[in-house]
Amino acid sequence: MTVRTGFIISSIVVSLFILLFSFIWKPILWLFLIVLPIILVGIRDMSQKTSTLLRIYPFIGHLRYFMEYIRPEIQQYFIEDETNGKPISREFRALVYQRAKGVRDTRAFGTVFDVYEQGYEWINHSLQPHVIEDKNPRVIFGAKNCSKPYSASPLNISAMSYGALSKNAIMALNKGAKIDNFAHNTGEGGVSPYHLKHGGDLIWQIGTGYFGCRNNATGGFDEEKFIKMASREEIKMIEIKLSQGAKPGHGGILPAAKLTQEIVDIRGVEMGKDVVSPPAHTAFSSPEGLLEFVANLREKSGGKPVGFKLCIGHKAEFLAICKAMKKTGLTPDFVTVDGSEGGTGAAPIEMANSVGMPLRDALSFVHNALIGTGVRDDIRIIAAGKVISAFHMMRVLALGADTINSARGMMFALGCIQSRHCNTDKCPTGIATQEPVRYEALDVTDKGQRVANYHHSMVKHIVELLEVAGINHTEEVMPWHINRRASATEIKSYYDIYETLEEGCLLSKKTIPEKWQRSWDMANADTWELNPVVKKKPALAD
Repeated sequence: MTVRTGFIISSIVVSLFILLFSFIWKPILWLFLIVLPIILVGIRDMSQKTSTLLRIYPFIGHLRYFMEYIRPEIQQYFIEDETNGKPISREFRALVYQRAKGVRDTRAFGTVFDVYEQGYEWINHSLQPHVIEDKNPRVIFGAKNCSKPYSASPLNISAMSYGALSKNAIMALNKGAKIDNFAHNTGEGGVSPYHLKHGGDLIWQIGTGYFGCRNNATGGFDEEKFIKMASREEIKMIEIKLSQGAKPGHGGILPAAKLTQEIVDIRGVEMGKDVVSPPAHTAFSSPEGLLEFVANLREKSGGKPVGFKLCIGHKAEFLAICKAMKKTGLTPDFVTVDGSEGGTGAAPIEMANSVGMPLRDALSFVHNALIGTGVRDDIRIIAAGKVISAFHMMRVLALGADTINSARGMMFALGCIQSRHCNTDKCPTGIATQEPVRYEALDVTDKGQRVANYHHSMVKHIVELLEVAGINHTEEVMPWHINRRASATEIKSYYDIYETLEEGCLLSKKTIPEKWQRSWDMANADTWELNPVVKKKPALAD
């Protein structure tokens, strides 16, 4: 007998039994009110054709879907240990929560990591540790080209748009930035009133949709709207988004379900339609065009630092930008390197898992490409990608970063529990949702202070690590300060693992490293098209 047949027979028997005894004892009718919905659900399951599982196992088949639905929570709360949680382990989630709340964040009884496992990393400490007087290190952006350079914290809030995040989350992030004097990247969704309410420093990100400076008729760049917004005192830098680590080469999408009239007004889009950011910009179409656009925005903003953000794909395309810098004499004030580790943005599985270069490899490449073309001293590098602790900061500083952006760390400070519902509008903590009943539960004052606490603690601990390493400033962190266990008996420093180029070596055929030759030859300053230095596949026969 199948479960399906058994369900039918048992339903009939139970129904007759309840009805029979209800004539003897009236309260048993309440039992019928409980059993009847179960029977109706089972009948519906047997008649539908979309789920074979439910047709064979009516009603009880729903238990499978329920258990699957709560699986992430069961995994997180009862199964995972301190170090194996994904994408961020409990060890580091707890670290952010503790620092954001201002409670004890120390660990007793030693590390939970296996220090003899391949891949374990650590910092070289010094027998002559330093005492750093300035506990608030800063990094200057735009010193060469800008009349309004910006003094930035070594740690800032990475790009997250209003629309992707709730208004309360945006206000809390900006309040935290204001309290502890660091920068808040707006994300590509434009500058909302919630970014401006508390007066925290802003990095205005402009993506391919040009939200906030968008020509409503064409969807292209509107210079007048840009000038009006860029003149605001709160905006300290402008970032042109070429691509992002969550979905490199793929335009962003804000589903119509998450649109409100307010978001429509801020972005200059239509209500009821998915908001799609094109994969590529329309304001420029070449490496030279990008740099001209950078220079134009710098001028029109009144001399504020302007740079661009990208996830590295074809190395030759970034080298094309480097060639364009040498050809035109134009340089950005900064480059933000986004790792393919992704962030808060939802993405197709293939994009999230298998597209783009991971942060540390990309960071080392960009740093060396700028050194090799002789422009590194004029350009700051911002790193973004799974930076949660002060050691994570040291690691990317050693590979060439000047400052770091954090998205997920700041979300944990807001109270994110890594439910991974960011793209469903059902965020349980009111952060990544537009449902009032959810985001109104997020207290801006309390969470803003927690964001400030987390930032303050991170800066405190990065200074402590600098002191331990015997150096005085973040700019002095070098690859040889970080070690990695390559095997059970072999230890290598980042200096041994990652390549370091000589100043200007890419500019001469005599000094260009062999591993860089092909990508350099493929790069074109005046077009994104790559030079065909490698033969294409043979054409298919007719």
